Amino acid sequence: MVDLELRHLRTMAAVAEEGTFGRAAGRLGYTQSSVSQQIAALEKAVGGAVFDRPGGPRPVRITPLGEVVLAHGRGLLTQAKALADAVDRFRAGNGRIDIGTFPGVTKLILPGVVRRLLDEYPGCDIRLSEVEPDPQIGDLDLLFYDGRIAGDVEHLKLLDEHYLLVARAGAFPDGPVPVELLDGAPMVAWPPTYHQTWLERTLADSGARPQIVFRTTGHDTIVAMVRAGTGSAVLPALALHGSDAQSDSHLSIHRLQPSPTREIYLHWPAERTQSPLVARAIDIAVEAATELAHQL
Repeated sequence: MVDLELRHLRTMAAVAEEGTFGRAAGRLGYTQSSVSQQIAALEKAVGGAVFDRPGGPRPVRITPLGEVVLAHGRGLLTQAKALADAVDRFRAGNGRIDIGTFPGVTKLILPGVVRRLLDEYPGCDIRLSEVEPDPQIGDLDLLFYDGRIAGDVEHLKLLDEHYLLVARAGAFPDGPVPVELLDGAPMVAWPPTYHQTWLERTLADSGARPQIVFRTTGHDTIVAMVRAGTGSAVLPALALHGSDAQSDSHLSIHRLQPSPTREIYLHWPAERTQSPLVARAIDIAVEAATELAHQL
């Protein structure tokens, strides 16, 4: 088996899928004689025929030995592709990094991270994707999420994000607002997403069951509804940081007592060797989150 090569397995898979040596050759960009030579070399390595060749235009048929070789060979090809991807990711200057994120992090943490990575590693390939509730690390190199995730991952807590009360100016006394004052108060909120359900349950645990008078998506839309007098709202600090709401004379923003708080974590695969690009991204994200935490 020492003469077994990945290219021979790749050729065998193409023949099995295409049905003839000729079509496999066209797919792979080889000559038909080259395909025949590679299959012959594979058969010599495994000690038997992997295809029955009826001759003429009729399709070849895989042998029982060929079924065994192909089943394991496809696994080796998958591993080889994963190895090639890992090597590509590890190359610092031309590396690739896949990051899972959510809107608050995308808006306030990642712009600085991306800019510095591009400055330090020109030509690197940075790919961002929005994560869903209960995400998995999968093929991601890094994943930002408000909580811990399942799987074989390492994690680092970046910051505590408080939820803030947004109300019409004068609707509540200046300063922090006790949560129980929201009990029965009209409120604009998100639809009952995972995070909104958590928030409403947390408020209820503190003695407040606001009257949800309108639900809509989008933090900006919710703030506009508050400005119009529809009701107050409780929104995450990252959504309000740097927004026009903070300087709007028609609005007031308050801390809540006790404050609903979610923890923002950064995760990465525990078993995967980090490239210099990924390691640097973690360092920069920690710096950016620490600076942001002082501003919230």
